[in-house]
Amino acid sequence: MLDTPKQIITVLAIAFLVPFVIALLVLQFMAGMRSVDKDSPAMAYEAVAKRLKPVGELAFADGAGTESKEPSAPATAKTAATPAAGKTDGKAIYDSACVACHGTGVAGAPKAGDKAAWAPRLKTGKDTLYAAALKGKGAMPPKGGNTALADADVKAAVDYLMGLAK
Repeated sequence: MLDTPKQIITVLAIAFLVPFVIALLVLQFMAGMRSVDKDSPAMAYEAVAKRLKPVGELAFADGAGTESKEPSAPATAKTAATPAAGKTDGKAIYDSACVACHGTGVAGAPKAGDKAAWAPRLKTGKDTLYAAALKGKGAMPPKGGNTALADADVKAAVDYLMGLAK
């Protein structure tokens, strides 16, 4: 099998060289692990948890299936849209919950400011529009899909939309 001196030298070189290279690579890997700065703010528990948290979560209209202890984005949008004076900001509510459909006309939603599309709806009266927004109508779910909104917030958004259409 090993007939020539060249073959014997090659086998001996590989026999010593391969374990040496493997040991060197393992040592380099271990040395690199020590270079991680565990005191860095980027390695803090909160920072790592924030980077690893899910992009979104599944929420049901009745609240079933939500185990999260953190407030959902719609709930925080509601509080951010309520000024300190206690008066609800209809534009902020519209921007956080309604613009997704009424900004582009998705699923037949009348676009904000489209006087022709809103005219027949405005003729039905404010109370009818409030009821449709609160209870849902057609493709629009109750409260525009954000059940965390208070009725007053939804009514403020409806008032804002009506104001754009007049």
